[in-house]
Amino acid sequence: MVNAKPTDTTHQPKKLNDLVRPYLRRWYYFLLSTLVTLALGYLLIKMTPPVYKAITTVLIKDAKNMSPASGDFGILQSLGGIGGMGTSSIENEMEIFRSKTIVEDVLKNQPFQVRLLAEGPLKNTELYGRTAPYIIRVVTEKPYDEVLKEPVYISSKGNQISISCEQWPKTFVGHTGQIIALPFANIIVENNKNYRADKDTKNQPVRFVYSTFEDLVNDYQEALMVDLQDKDGTVISLSVNFENREKAKDFLNSLVRQYNIYAISDKNIENKKTKDFIDDRIALISKELGEVETEKQNFKAQNNIVDLPTEAKINLTQREETRSRMVELETQKQINDLLQGALNGKTVTDVLPLNIGLDNASTASLIGSYNALVLRRNKLLENATPANPEVKDLEKQIRVLKASLNESLQKNAYNIELAKQKAQAQFSFNSTNIERIPQQERLFRNIERQQQIKENLYLLLLQKREEAAISMEITSEKARVVDKAYTQKKPVAPKKLIIMSAALLAGLLIPFGIIYLREVTNTKLVNRKDIAAHSQIPIIGEIPRLKGGSDIIIQPNDISPVAESFRILMTNLKYLLPSKPYGKKILVTSSVKGEGKTFISVNLSLVLAAGGNKVLVIGSDIRNPQLQRYRPEMKGRDGLTEFLHGSTDDVDSIIHPSGFHSNCDFIFSGKIPPNPADLLQNGRYAELLKRVEDRYHFIILDTAPLMLVTDSFLISALADATVYVVRSEYSDYDFIEFANNAVESEKIRNVSFALNDIAKQNFGYGNTYGYGYHAADETFLTRLRNRFRR
Repeated sequence: MVNAKPTDTTHQPKKLNDLVRPYLRRWYYFLLSTLVTLALGYLLIKMTPPVYKAITTVLIKDAKNMSPASGDFGILQSLGGIGGMGTSSIENEMEIFRSKTIVEDVLKNQPFQVRLLAEGPLKNTELYGRTAPYIIRVVTEKPYDEVLKEPVYISSKGNQISISCEQWPKTFVGHTGQIIALPFANIIVENNKNYRADKDTKNQPVRFVYSTFEDLVNDYQEALMVDLQDKDGTVISLSVNFENREKAKDFLNSLVRQYNIYAISDKNIENKKTKDFIDDRIALISKELGEVETEKQNFKAQNNIVDLPTEAKINLTQREETRSRMVELETQKQINDLLQGALNGKTVTDVLPLNIGLDNASTASLIGSYNALVLRRNKLLENATPANPEVKDLEKQIRVLKASLNESLQKNAYNIELAKQKAQAQFSFNSTNIERIPQQERLFRNIERQQQIKENLYLLLLQKREEAAISMEITSEKARVVDKAYTQKKPVAPKKLIIMSAALLAGLLIPFGIIYLREVTNTKLVNRKDIAAHSQIPIIGEIPRLKGGSDIIIQPNDISPVAESFRILMTNLKYLLPSKPYGKKILVTSSVKGEGKTFISVNLSLVLAAGGNKVLVIGSDIRNPQLQRYRPEMKGRDGLTEFLHGSTDDVDSIIHPSGFHSNCDFIFSGKIPPNPADLLQNGRYAELLKRVEDRYHFIILDTAPLMLVTDSFLISALADATVYVVRSEYSDYDFIEFANNAVESEKIRNVSFALNDIAKQNFGYGNTYGYGYHAADETFLTRLRNRFRR
């Protein structure tokens, strides 16, 4: 008996061929899916209006980081003048372009709220500028909750405008230049004077799409892309992706203009506020400067100074001069005292010292006269006596002159003392002034410092006021346009290559995914490898799938692949049967119904009969008879049931010719009994086989499925070999496990598998090729047609 222990293949990797085969054999799925998705991709491209990218670049002037104030009053220097448009960073300017406010202000001045479309067979074309026959402006919006599912059409006849929609109960009629009240808004329609009909949209109906202003702003804000051209530069790139090129360029150019309007307005407001601030500060600083100058004037007046350094220098000079004068006076006093002492101690015969430094001309003159008289007297005494009248007269003169000289020296001493006191007073005055100079200088420098600060502020504010006034008159644009708005030649959408590539990829992935999911979720057996991976029971045959799905009967001299597969099955089966001339019993069974047991039994019997063997097929499935399918006229005839029940004991009466081959006979199941299991185990079935085994070379038992009923197990021991039928893409893997268990428990013996209804591409060997002159290959179209039929 064959060992049916299953092989553990859990960790055995599949070969590449096994992995690829499910996809290769369904190549037509990939072809059909790819053709469909490519066609859909092409249709999508044709139905999608092209979208173009519009770009403009602007240079932002003075866009840089603000540095800390340096130099003289750096903060105030930024208040006025041309520098008023400076910005903190280029990122701030980019955020201004992205802001909702600037987009709102741009859209307020543009007729973008209503889009005109020319309705074409595949796609709608937006009309704008010269291609738009009308210019529609929204005057006021109305609350309107109803969703417009139908398009709104607009037409004109002269100055009369007609607006219609299938959702509306009436057509709204108005005139150009007048307000037309629609359910959702009041609009004004004007004929476009610059309208030039495009040949592609000339005769197409015109419809329009209305958007609320809030939705319009949100859409344009989302569409706007703001980027920095260079991270180290101040050039900003603005771009949008629009269907209409002119509309895109108008929007970008308007955006730049609005930005400059903001900048100029901000600049003038800033300059005016700066000028007003400076005027207020000038008035305040002027008042404070006057107060400081008055304080300086009072300080000079109170301290009796004109210029403090000069005053200090003068006092120092005067003090030194006074100090020298005092020394000189002291010297004169001592000389005067010396002369006075000498005068008092001298006689009429002694002369006085002359030219000893006395600074008194009259005294010096008197000394000279005194000395002259003394010298004259002394000379006269050389020739005369003291009693000489002339000597006496000279002595008298000397005494008078001495008295005068003494009086003169006394007066001179007094004068010297007065001069000395005066010099001392002047010295004290100068010293006092010199001692006061440091404090005066500190106080005066503080006053001068305040005056200097106020003067600098005053002069600076005057300058900034003039700069602000000049700047208000100069309105230079902050954003200099580097490139005016332009559109790229090639549209950015639809991306044809991407769409077609995606369509191709989808065309490949869809069937791949379906097949993959089918494979990973498949619990059905497909080919002999699936059986071999789960069981060591031999596989003796593979029966190909029948064309059209109906049962066929093998004809004599049949060389079709089906006939050849049954011949292979027969050949392999003979190796499992005992070597006896008659009575070789073959039990044909399966796990469940519908796996082709009866089909295998009938065609196997015909192949055996074609070889000159006498073959009997016994329809042993008495619960669900199938053998009479091949002889419908025999339905209801007595058969196996009646023999098992004992209603008839004549074997020949229940044996009938098959009608397909003279060497093949059938015993049909007969009527369906209420107790099939009891009949099959009452011993009559074994008796039947014993009666016929000498008459037939092969006896084929077409039995019931094993998993559903126990009938086949009751008679399995009577068979020499068991053919276990498995149907490709129908039988579960669990059926193999069931068969393995049945073999291991010896409920069935000498078991072999027959794989039925296997698709041509799933054959394990060369069964797909056929053989012989009549086994011509199918054409490609025939195979493709057969694939779709399945």
